[in-house]
Amino acid sequence: MSVLRYVAIGDSLSEGIGDEPWPGGTPRGWTDRLAELLAAHHGEVDYANFAVRGYGAEQVRHTQVGPALALEPDVVTLTAGMNDLLCPRFDEEALRRSLVGIVEPFTAKGARLLVVPIPDVTGVSPAGRLIARRRLVLNGIYRHLAEHHGMLPPKETTGTVFEDARAWADDRLHLSALGHERLAVAAAQSLGVPTDADWMTPPDGAPPRRSVRTEVAWWRAHVAPWVGRRVTGRSTGDGRVAKQPEPVRLTAS
Repeated sequence: MSVLRYVAIGDSLSEGIGDEPWPGGTPRGWTDRLAELLAAHHGEVDYANFAVRGYGAEQVRHTQVGPALALEPDVVTLTAGMNDLLCPRFDEEALRRSLVGIVEPFTAKGARLLVVPIPDVTGVSPAGRLIARRRLVLNGIYRHLAEHHGMLPPKETTGTVFEDARAWADDRLHLSALGHERLAVAAAQSLGVPTDADWMTPPDGAPPRRSVRTEVAWWRAHVAPWVGRRVTGRSTGDGRVAKQPEPVRLTAS
């Protein structure tokens, strides 16, 4: 079989923030995990990752699409739009144009492109309530991309582990190791990898209870720094480069 070429593009979710790091400190993340699952099924995979934390959809389109296209990928995964939802001003049409501009160049060349929908996180973070309407708008754009621009249909996340606090890291904005692991399995199944692994069901037991102390600690450690960056116009992606722009060959073990 020929070597499968897989490229990940997007923001902090595709960079792997929230997952357990590799020995060198680089976040592992669901795309790294997916690359391993694809290699186990396909035999050999060339895997590159252009994701940069903090990037909005237009930044992804402007900086990542060209280099990713140059690798002539067979499979592309995309996470883009969440950072746009968190901006004070939300331009639905501009976001739609950016996402179409990301997806079409790949699907026009026959690549299978998979996007990660935004789950309902109202039970996980107060931010979920603030972006509830915008989340529905973005997921509607994703469905449009699947129906009219050749993208693979996004998974349905209602009632799944992604609405459980244990799938989310301490900042309640990025997935935990559990969330990254489950997302990799869901993506692999969408791409035709045969696996009986259950990605949907939350772990047994109830999520940890929250208290005034945990909420105050969360605001101090995560919310206040995020607000500070927004006020000063800074981003976690400032000065950062693509996670893994040069393809790495993975083989079935």
